[in-house]
Amino acid sequence: MLRRRSELPEGVVSAGELDRDGLAAQYGADPADVQLVEETLTGLGARIVSADAPSRRLRVAGSVALLTRIFGTDLREVTSDAPGGGAVAHRQRVGGLSVPSQLDGVITAVLGLDNRPQSRALFRFAQAAKASSYTPLELGTIYRFPQGTDGSGQRIAILELGGGFAQADLDAYFSGLGITGPTVTAVGVDGAVNVPGQDPAGADGEVLLDIEVAGALAPGAELLVYFAPNTDDGFVDALSEAAHASPAPVAISISWGQNEDDWTPQARAAFDGALADAAALGVTVTVAAGDDGSTDRAADGKAHVDFPAASPHALACGGTRLTASGSSGEVSAETVWNNGAGHGATGGGVSDTFDRPAWQQSVGVPAGPAGQSGRGVPDVAAVADPQTGYRIRVDGSDEVIGGTSAVAPLWAALIARLAQATGKRFGLLQPALYGATAAGSVAPGFRDITEGNNGAYQAGPGWDACTGLGVPDGTALLAALQSTPGAPGTPGAPGTPGTPGKRHKRHRHPGHRRPA
Repeated sequence: MLRRRSELPEGVVSAGELDRDGLAAQYGADPADVQLVEETLTGLGARIVSADAPSRRLRVAGSVALLTRIFGTDLREVTSDAPGGGAVAHRQRVGGLSVPSQLDGVITAVLGLDNRPQSRALFRFAQAAKASSYTPLELGTIYRFPQGTDGSGQRIAILELGGGFAQADLDAYFSGLGITGPTVTAVGVDGAVNVPGQDPAGADGEVLLDIEVAGALAPGAELLVYFAPNTDDGFVDALSEAAHASPAPVAISISWGQNEDDWTPQARAAFDGALADAAALGVTVTVAAGDDGSTDRAADGKAHVDFPAASPHALACGGTRLTASGSSGEVSAETVWNNGAGHGATGGGVSDTFDRPAWQQSVGVPAGPAGQSGRGVPDVAAVADPQTGYRIRVDGSDEVIGGTSAVAPLWAALIARLAQATGKRFGLLQPALYGATAAGSVAPGFRDITEGNNGAYQAGPGWDACTGLGVPDGTALLAALQSTPGAPGTPGAPGTPGTPGKRHKRHRHPGHRRPA
């Protein structure tokens, strides 16, 4: 990963008005930097596989001996526990990283040497005794998705780090719902491909859940499913490929993640930078907030948040438990999803890595466990409890699945329908969602969830670290977005065409070799 030509201002990110050429010209990698890195690394014996200046990525290849010498580290072959369970063999980096002195400050991250699994799928199958379950169409009624919309003319991208889907499953599922499903295309990244039928209780469940929820709620949209290796570089590449596609998607759904402290700082920063690119390109990235309560599986038992949901450039999606009529849409009860220790609960809390963004300053985000003023997670919510979960078809079997994994594609579909209705792309949606909402107040377009907890955090009036602003009232949210001055794409919005972003000086770091 290479540095930007100039810093990407938050005003430009929020505006979401750049195209790929504009992003490249102002905030991509400088062609001179690309040339310098290529010449330096090839001079040391490495081979350049690909280079993409707009997304600031350059892929190189070489032997282990060569690349560990170039980047000042050691690699070992080890077997360790995978985030989703089981054992996996992989390369493990030992020690820090450094770069040749002439590339000091030019290279900002070196990913892929260590190829341990980076994330886990955030979904859960329901147990035999289910309280209730819903089809995505019923949830569209319950959450009042705007009538007369189906996502037509929009693209939704879905990122997957394993598994696959069979078209026969999708055809049977959508036919059973009485609808014509969307066009679904698999896209391979870094050698990964769509491989269905090998992991029905694992990654296939994630893939089919994502596609079927998004596809049923936005059947008029085009769905692109990006398959990438479950590594730090694979995850970054999948996001960058999706965000920089032409035409760009209106939303990207991500249902994979891991405790933010289990990411290396360089990988976390690289992924957050790619999320900022997506927002600047007008893409809203919806991300599952985690399925393990406020601890997020951390061994210390303390409060932690999941990443990439913790990024201020992602729309973090929390989860609820829902009792409602699928036919009438009448809600009897909706509370925070928490089935007890080890049985699943919505993620949420306060980041110890990312500062609190401007649009969250007034909603009452508490101080984090260490007293920090961090980014609050989640932003929004919908049903995630597998005991009141989603009726889905996986590898020929009908299942009920939950997890915040289901909430990310639900919100991606809603965004596609809002974009269809308004004729706008939203990019970073949070400034419009939060607006001037004060602590304890309900934001326009939301139904507040005030009961329950996810361990360390309790729900209450207004924003909370369990369900964020609440669950959507899609019709009311559409009205709010259409009437709010300064919302993305509306006249007077910051950074709309004709409002250039401020350019910043490029900063160079002194020294011979720079740790990554």
